[in-house]
Amino acid sequence: MSVQRVAVIGGHGKTGRAVTAALDARGAVGVPLGRADQPDLAAAVAGCDAAYVIAPNLHPDEPAYVASALSALRSAGVGRVVYHSVASPYVPSMPHHLGKAVSEDLVRRSGLAWTVLQPGAYLQNLDLTAPLDLPYSPDARFGFLDLADLGRAAAVVLTEPGHEGATYELATRVATVRELADEAGVPVRQVPDPGTHPWLSAMFAYYDDHGLPVATLVLEALLARD
Repeated sequence: MSVQRVAVIGGHGKTGRAVTAALDARGAVGVPLGRADQPDLAAAVAGCDAAYVIAPNLHPDEPAYVASALSALRSAGVGRVVYHSVASPYVPSMPHHLGKAVSEDLVRRSGLAWTVLQPGAYLQNLDLTAPLDLPYSPDARFGFLDLADLGRAAAVVLTEPGHEGATYELATRVATVRELADEAGVPVRQVPDPGTHPWLSAMFAYYDDHGLPVATLVLEALLARD
């Protein structure tokens, strides 16, 4: 059996590096592609068996980015795609989540064999080595995802049959930030929203009211296949 080659579009960020490393660990070849590859993406993905699509964080028009990637995959004859979405994509009060909801629809109607991954908030987004200031409630409940677990789950669905047409929510554990901070022995407090981006402000307000809960059983099942 030939070695599978998987294009990781958006492959130079922390998510792409985790997916590429997990693919390599499974004996596949991860091909990380960055923004410099976008003008000729069809040529860059040629010869790959599948692709993992990650849009830049807070992209102003994620559906257009994803549509362009899907067009390149079709042009290059790459018939398998896994899209990196987000847990709870259809949340009207969070614009960047809605962009992923629209992008999911494009993936489902792309004509490619598709899978959608909906990760929870990354554990690695929290610096638990020092006192932690949060612009949302530390008592909100989240389904947190470890980056290494995300990579392993992505590698499983990219290299094994049976995941086409599936949408998987992914979380490693369910906790509040206060619980994580207590375990790490660091203090945590809520501070005012710095107002750096309106989409982030909307996200913080949503987290304050609802958190972002995600169950863990799907990830456990996928990792049992790793």
